Amino acid sequence: MRKLTGRRATVKASTVAIASTLLLSPLLGTAPASAAPAAVTQLKADQLPPSLVQAIARDLKMTPAQYLERAAKAQQLRDYAHQFRSAHPEQFAGAWMTRDGKPTMAVTSLEAARTASSAGYQTRLAPISADKLEGSLDQLTQWINTLPRQVSSAINSVAIDFLNSQLVLTVANTPAGHLLNLPTLIANVKVILSPDNGGPVDHHPMAGDTYISAPTSLNDSALKTVDVCSFGFNSVDSHGNALNISAGHCDPNLGKGNQQAGVWVPDPRNLKSSPQAGSFVNAQLGGASGLDYSVIKLTDRAVRAGMDRPSVRGANGTTLTVTGTAAPVTGAPVCKSGQSSTFTCGFVVADRVETQLYTAEGESKTVRGFASSACTLGGDSGGAIVTGTLALGITSGSNAADAPDCKEANIDLAQYGGTASLGIPIRSILADIDARSGGGLGSGISVRTRPNAG
Repeated sequence: MRKLTGRRATVKASTVAIASTLLLSPLLGTAPASAAPAAVTQLKADQLPPSLVQAIARDLKMTPAQYLERAAKAQQLRDYAHQFRSAHPEQFAGAWMTRDGKPTMAVTSLEAARTASSAGYQTRLAPISADKLEGSLDQLTQWINTLPRQVSSAINSVAIDFLNSQLVLTVANTPAGHLLNLPTLIANVKVILSPDNGGPVDHHPMAGDTYISAPTSLNDSALKTVDVCSFGFNSVDSHGNALNISAGHCDPNLGKGNQQAGVWVPDPRNLKSSPQAGSFVNAQLGGASGLDYSVIKLTDRAVRAGMDRPSVRGANGTTLTVTGTAAPVTGAPVCKSGQSSTFTCGFVVADRVETQLYTAEGESKTVRGFASSACTLGGDSGGAIVTGTLALGITSGSNAADAPDCKEANIDLAQYGGTASLGIPIRSILADIDARSGGGLGSGISVRTRPNAG
């Protein structure tokens, strides 16, 4: 989220600091409770927009075909790992894609290794199961929540590193960080100190585009500032309501009795004349789910303008068609869109990360998601993240939010392991929206896709 003028951000920008030693480390968080959707067809390599092809080559050093193939293999690995873990919970210790794109399983016994190997996966023996590491993560998170703010604010993120069978706690290199006294009952904790053109242009509004929001009408004389975020995935519920999924912290009325706030497509020449695209009807930040998302109910005008399309905006107006949904897998390639940085790409570097956000009132919120190395700038919050041509999540925060561009961010953050972004898994968001709907708005929500586009 980015402010046009001086009022403090509703939520302090999250700092997702994942060290370079964690890059492509094997992580697989708890799978969603719902069954994995059936496999879907992705777009063909020659159907990707040129601006995305450029981002893939620039950021991933891959061809479009390699990007799509690795994204598909990551989802196949995720489905197998979910089944394996359900059948062998004490023997499953993680799953990931290696740097050269090979799907790999970590297990705690030779028998389990033979089972995974016979299914065509590389294997590695590990001393601790995923269940035990996640239990330690829960204990650590509970302990962090008991700390005074001046101490807990030095903790940037917590992630599970299955490769080394440990938790990784990223702590700011400050006096408060140095004084952190970890509880001795939580084992296996490691602390790290951190500090364009081409293709047809579609001028219809869509995911990745800018929107502005405000707690009151744009015509309110007392209004001093507006918030700037990016539209996420266009969606629809079982009642036919046209919706868009964005970041929860983008709602300026988050946490108030009535969370509704207007959303407009900005008119730079005259902000007050900006056409309204919808209103927030649901926003979540932290809490039991640990998610950061919002639901925007779109106006008929926005729908007629194109917000019913399964598309994601990239550079200079070029678009990508979304063909399905996916879950984060460590090592999987990802690309994101957003109004500030457009298409940028990277890899999932941790498929389960917990970090703290602070509201303007000083309230701490624990947010759970996945981390990627894709560069994300201020204003990209809420934008769409894809793997291949599948919807993966929406952008929550970044360690490069204050950078003017990704080139400078990559230079400034190189010594800390490079850029890192926090994403919120789309499948978890959809399940939470449906669970909270009570059969009303948002019930049966799904991302708009074009499954047979490939």
